[in-house]
Amino acid sequence: MAITRSAKKAHRTSLRKRVFNARRKDNVSKTIKSLKKLIVAGKKKEAQEAMRQVQKALDKAVKGKTMKKNTASRKKSRLSKLIRKLS
Repeated sequence: MAITRSAKKAHRTSLRKRVFNARRKDNVSKTIKSLKKLIVAGKKKEAQEAMRQVQKALDKAVKGKTMKKNTASRKKSRLSKLIRKLS
C-alpha cells in the first residue's frame, strides 16, 4: 500500500481514472461487437452507419489517452476493410 502522501494521492487519482478508462474501453468493445454482427449479417448500409459510431468511440478513447493512436487507427482500418468486402 502507498506510504507517502503523494503516493496515496496518486493512488486515488489512478482509481478515478480507472473508472473512466474502463467505461471508454467497454464502449469501444460494444460498438465494435455490434458492427461485426452487422458485417456477418451482410448489412452493408447499417454497417457503414455503425462504423461512424465505432470511429467516434475510438477517437474519444484516443483523446482521453485510454488507447494509443496507432491502435485505434489499426482497428478502424481493419473494420473498414471488412465493410468494403461486403457486396
